[in-house]
Amino acid sequence: MRAAINCALANRQILTHLVREVFAEFLPAARMPLLYDVSHNTCKLETHRIDGEARSLYVHRKGATRAFGPGHPELPEALRAAGQPVLIGGSMGTGSYVLAGTQRSESLAFSSACHGAGRAMSRHEASRRWRGRQVVDDLAARGILVRSPSSRGIAEEAPGAYKDVAEVVDAADSAGLARTVAKLEPLICVKG
Repeated sequence: MRAAINCALANRQILTHLVREVFAEFLPAARMPLLYDVSHNTCKLETHRIDGEARSLYVHRKGATRAFGPGHPELPEALRAAGQPVLIGGSMGTGSYVLAGTQRSESLAFSSACHGAGRAMSRHEASRRWRGRQVVDDLAARGILVRSPSSRGIAEEAPGAYKDVAEVVDAADSAGLARTVAKLEPLICVKG
Protein backbone atom coordinates (compact mmCIF):
# COMPACT_ATOMS: atom_id res chain seq x y z
CA MET A 1 0.00 0.00 0.00
CA ARG A 2 2.75 2.46 0.91
CA ALA A 3 4.58 1.62 -2.33
CA ALA A 4 1.42 2.40 -4.33
CA ILE A 5 0.99 5.72 -2.52
CA ASN A 6 4.66 6.56 -3.15
CA CYS A 7 4.19 5.72 -6.84
CA ALA A 8 1.24 8.14 -7.04
CA LEU A 9 3.23 10.88 -5.30
CA ALA A 10 6.21 10.33 -7.63
CA ASN A 11 3.89 10.43 -10.65
CA ARG A 12 2.50 13.82 -9.57
CA GLN A 13 6.04 15.15 -9.08
CA ILE A 14 6.97 14.03 -12.60
CA LEU A 15 3.86 15.66 -14.08
CA THR A 16 4.61 18.87 -12.17
CA HIS A 17 8.18 18.83 -13.50
CA LEU A 18 6.95 18.38 -17.09
CA VAL A 19 4.45 21.24 -16.73
CA ARG A 20 7.20 23.48 -15.36
CA GLU A 21 9.40 22.62 -18.36
CA VAL A 22 6.65 23.69 -20.78
CA PHE A 23 6.08 26.95 -18.89
CA ALA A 24 9.84 27.61 -18.84
CA GLU A 25 9.95 27.21 -22.63
CA PHE A 26 7.23 29.81 -23.26
CA LEU A 27 7.54 31.99 -20.13
CA PRO A 28 11.18 31.77 -19.04
CA ALA A 29 10.77 34.32 -16.23
CA ALA A 30 7.74 32.58 -14.72
CA ARG A 31 8.19 31.12 -11.25
CA MET A 32 6.11 28.08 -10.35
CA PRO A 33 6.66 27.13 -6.71
CA LEU A 34 4.55 24.35 -5.28
CA LEU A 35 1.82 25.97 -3.19
CA TYR A 36 0.19 22.86 -1.80
CA ASP A 37 0.01 19.14 -2.48
CA VAL A 38 -2.40 16.65 -0.97
CA SER A 39 -3.30 13.05 -1.63
CA HIS A 40 -6.78 11.65 -1.91
CA ASN A 41 -7.97 8.05 -2.28
CA THR A 42 -5.28 6.79 0.08
CA CYS A 43 -4.86 5.02 3.40
CA LYS A 44 -2.70 6.57 6.12
CA LEU A 45 -1.70 5.72 9.65
CA GLU A 46 -2.96 8.58 11.85
CA THR A 47 -3.73 9.25 15.48
CA HIS A 48 -7.40 9.90 16.34
CA ARG A 49 -9.41 9.95 19.54
CA ILE A 50 -11.81 7.05 20.07
CA ASP A 51 -13.94 7.22 23.22
CA GLY A 52 -11.56 9.87 24.56
CA GLU A 53 -8.45 7.75 24.00
CA ALA A 54 -5.75 8.55 21.40
CA ARG A 55 -5.36 5.58 19.04
CA SER A 56 -3.31 4.85 15.95
CA LEU A 57 -5.66 4.02 13.08
CA TYR A 58 -5.39 3.32 9.39
CA VAL A 59 -7.74 5.85 7.79
CA HIS A 60 -8.79 4.81 4.28
CA ARG A 61 -10.14 7.73 2.29
CA LYS A 62 -11.89 6.81 -0.97
CA GLY A 63 -13.44 9.83 -2.65
CA ALA A 64 -12.15 11.84 0.27
CA THR A 65 -9.16 13.85 1.41
CA ARG A 66 -7.62 14.72 4.73
CA ALA A 67 -9.08 17.78 6.51
CA PHE A 68 -7.18 18.39 9.75
CA GLY A 69 -8.63 21.26 11.75
CA PRO A 70 -6.80 24.31 13.12
CA GLY A 71 -4.10 23.52 15.64
CA HIS A 72 -3.60 19.92 14.53
CA PRO A 73 -0.01 18.89 15.33
CA GLU A 74 0.54 17.15 11.96
CA LEU A 75 -0.10 20.37 10.03
CA PRO A 76 2.90 22.43 8.94
CA GLU A 77 3.30 25.63 10.95
CA ALA A 78 2.15 27.78 8.00
CA LEU A 79 -1.23 25.98 7.90
CA ARG A 80 -1.75 25.27 11.59
CA ALA A 81 -3.78 28.41 12.44
CA ALA A 82 -6.26 28.03 9.56
CA GLY A 83 -6.59 24.26 9.18
CA GLN A 84 -5.60 21.99 6.33
CA PRO A 85 -6.57 23.15 2.84
CA VAL A 86 -9.32 20.99 1.33
CA LEU A 87 -9.52 21.19 -2.47
CA ILE A 88 -12.91 20.27 -3.93
CA GLY A 89 -12.85 20.06 -7.70
CA GLY A 90 -15.90 20.76 -9.80
CA SER A 91 -15.99 20.14 -13.53
CA MET A 92 -14.45 21.83 -16.56
CA GLY A 93 -17.40 24.24 -16.62
CA THR A 94 -17.96 24.93 -12.94
CA GLY A 95 -15.83 26.39 -10.24
CA SER A 96 -13.66 24.46 -7.85
CA TYR A 97 -13.38 25.35 -4.18
CA VAL A 98 -10.78 25.77 -1.49
CA LEU A 99 -11.98 24.92 2.01
CA ALA A 100 -10.19 24.50 5.33
CA GLY A 101 -10.44 21.52 7.64
CA THR A 102 -12.28 21.93 10.94
CA GLN A 103 -11.86 20.54 14.41
CA ARG A 104 -15.41 19.19 14.13
CA SER A 105 -14.31 17.04 11.18
CA GLU A 106 -11.86 15.32 13.50
CA SER A 107 -14.70 13.90 15.60
CA LEU A 108 -17.24 13.43 12.79
CA ALA A 109 -15.18 11.86 10.03
CA PHE A 110 -11.61 11.16 11.17
CA SER A 111 -10.54 14.55 9.74
CA SER A 112 -11.95 13.82 6.28
CA ALA A 113 -13.93 15.69 3.64
CA CYS A 114 -14.89 14.99 0.03
CA HIS A 115 -12.36 15.87 -2.66
CA GLY A 116 -14.68 16.55 -5.57
CA ALA A 117 -18.22 16.98 -6.78
CA GLY A 118 -18.49 13.35 -7.83
CA ARG A 119 -19.92 11.96 -11.02
CA ALA A 120 -23.63 12.15 -11.74
CA MET A 121 -23.26 9.53 -14.49
CA SER A 122 -20.73 7.04 -15.78
CA ARG A 123 -18.07 7.96 -18.32
CA HIS A 124 -19.80 5.67 -20.81
CA GLU A 125 -23.15 7.45 -20.37
CA ALA A 126 -21.48 10.86 -20.67
CA SER A 127 -19.73 9.88 -23.91
CA ARG A 128 -23.08 8.72 -25.32
CA ARG A 129 -24.78 11.97 -24.30
CA TRP A 130 -22.13 14.50 -25.44
CA ARG A 131 -19.54 14.86 -28.19
CA GLY A 132 -16.12 16.27 -27.37
CA ARG A 133 -16.34 19.02 -30.01
CA GLN A 134 -19.71 20.13 -28.61
CA VAL A 135 -18.26 20.36 -25.08
CA VAL A 136 -15.20 22.31 -26.31
CA ASP A 137 -17.42 24.77 -28.23
CA ASP A 138 -19.85 25.23 -25.32
CA LEU A 139 -17.00 25.95 -22.91
CA ALA A 140 -15.23 28.25 -25.40
CA ALA A 141 -18.44 30.31 -25.64
CA ARG A 142 -18.10 30.81 -21.88
CA GLY A 143 -14.43 31.82 -22.14
CA ILE A 144 -13.01 28.47 -21.01
CA LEU A 145 -10.30 26.86 -23.18
CA VAL A 146 -10.00 23.07 -23.29
CA ARG A 147 -6.99 21.14 -24.54
CA SER A 148 -6.91 17.36 -24.85
CA PRO A 149 -5.64 14.74 -27.27
CA SER A 150 -8.92 12.82 -26.84
CA SER A 151 -12.34 14.00 -27.97
CA ARG A 152 -13.91 11.05 -26.14
CA GLY A 153 -12.04 12.01 -22.96
CA ILE A 154 -13.54 15.50 -23.17
CA ALA A 155 -17.04 14.04 -23.63
CA GLU A 156 -16.54 11.75 -20.62
CA GLU A 157 -15.65 14.82 -18.52
CA ALA A 158 -18.51 17.05 -19.75
CA PRO A 159 -19.73 19.44 -17.03
CA GLY A 160 -23.16 17.78 -17.03
CA ALA A 161 -21.58 14.45 -16.05
CA TYR A 162 -20.85 15.79 -12.56
CA LYS A 163 -22.94 16.64 -9.53
CA ASP A 164 -23.47 20.28 -8.61
CA VAL A 165 -20.21 21.21 -6.86
CA ALA A 166 -21.80 24.17 -5.05
CA GLU A 167 -24.31 21.81 -3.39
CA VAL A 168 -21.52 19.40 -2.43
CA VAL A 169 -19.46 22.22 -0.92
CA ASP A 170 -22.49 23.61 0.93
CA ALA A 171 -23.15 20.14 2.38
CA ALA A 172 -19.53 19.74 3.56
CA ASP A 173 -19.59 23.23 5.08
CA SER A 174 -23.01 22.77 6.72
CA ALA A 175 -21.97 19.43 8.20
CA GLY A 176 -18.87 21.03 9.70
CA LEU A 177 -16.42 18.87 7.74
CA ALA A 178 -14.68 21.89 6.21
CA ARG A 179 -15.10 25.66 6.04
CA THR A 180 -15.46 27.37 2.63
CA VAL A 181 -12.60 29.78 1.89
CA ALA A 182 -12.66 30.54 -1.86
CA LYS A 183 -14.25 29.65 -5.19
CA LEU A 184 -11.99 29.26 -8.24
CA GLU A 185 -13.31 29.76 -11.78
CA PRO A 186 -11.92 27.70 -14.70
CA LEU A 187 -10.03 29.47 -17.48
CA ILE A 188 -8.11 26.62 -19.11
CA CYS A 189 -8.70 22.87 -18.76
CA VAL A 190 -6.13 20.29 -19.79
CA LYS A 191 -7.35 16.69 -20.02
CA GLY A 192 -4.83 13.89 -20.40
